Amino acid sequence: MEISVRDICSYIEEFAPLSYQEPWDNCGLILGSPEQPVQQVLLTIDVTEAVVAEAVELQTQMIISHHPVILSGIKRLTGKNDTERAVILAIKHNIAVYAAHTNMDIVSGGVSHKMAQKLNLYNVEVLSPRGVDLSKLVTFIPKDYYPKVSGAVFEAGAGHIGNYDSCGYSVAGEGTFRALGDQVNPFVGKPGEFHTEPEIRFETVFPSYLKHQIIDALLRAHPYEEVAYDIYGLQNENHQAGLGVVGILSSPLSEQHFLDLLKETFLVPVIRHTHLRGREILRVALCGGSGSSLLGDAIRSHADVFVTADFKYHQFAEGEHDILIADMGHFESEQYTKEIFHEILKKKIPNFVVHFSKVKTNPINYI
Repeated sequence: MEISVRDICSYIEEFAPLSYQEPWDNCGLILGSPEQPVQQVLLTIDVTEAVVAEAVELQTQMIISHHPVILSGIKRLTGKNDTERAVILAIKHNIAVYAAHTNMDIVSGGVSHKMAQKLNLYNVEVLSPRGVDLSKLVTFIPKDYYPKVSGAVFEAGAGHIGNYDSCGYSVAGEGTFRALGDQVNPFVGKPGEFHTEPEIRFETVFPSYLKHQIIDALLRAHPYEEVAYDIYGLQNENHQAGLGVVGILSSPLSEQHFLDLLKETFLVPVIRHTHLRGREILRVALCGGSGSSLLGDAIRSHADVFVTADFKYHQFAEGEHDILIADMGHFESEQYTKEIFHEILKKKIPNFVVHFSKVKTNPINYI
């Protein structure tokens, strides 16, 4: 089976929808044609000239990165900096470039969840849930078709609440209708006659970005010519998506032992942190990348430590009496995002060739 750039994009976006990205971000296909065939991909955190050169050497047709190669826009391509040279080289060798950035930060199972997995945390929850982006479907199904229709809607992505799927509610009742005109072909009843049919009212919730997918599944599975359904916007927060996570260690650790665990797990040579308070660490808040804005959320979650990156000097003082802050570096906190890409692709296309970039793209060095 021939795989295209479009296919690769759809696999990633099925996991991390583009609708989840922040307004300032630039996720998705940045360079290349969606129709271009792909035999191999290269996974990276950043797209640099050296990474594109690596892709050329490996004869890959697509680069998948966490950080977008173009974020704020490029007005000229003169090769004056590394970004421009990377873009020029990718275009020259017909290499597509794709980025999954803040959508991968926000989605359940994304960057922070991968960090929690590496630390073997359990009871993991979203630290700062995403705003309102949930909808509810209400529809009416003939009794005998209830399993088929509800199953199709669940399969399309509806009915996920926490660690549960296929969540819905149903109640039996009667539907009425009359088919009018010469062109109708009602599933039950006769044209021109008032009809009463035992039906089940079915309702379930879904992420709003799946609206068209959910409706399409409903219409395909439902036996009626005209399907009655309602879509309601909900005011509930989506606790399955958002920035950061909080979870529990398998056993308490001293602050020093926890910091040592961070250094070992994330290959971190240096961790900037607030003063050690002599308390045990059990409840851990995490956020991949720049997470200092979530300090208040970490404190409210009753976490013992908040692990993230890019804290500024004065921010360290904001929570030092309430929580241990551990800044382990931006790249270091996001480095395992490549594994998420790998898992997505291998699940969809097991025999596909996937390379992990060996280029050091972290701009920060330590001595």
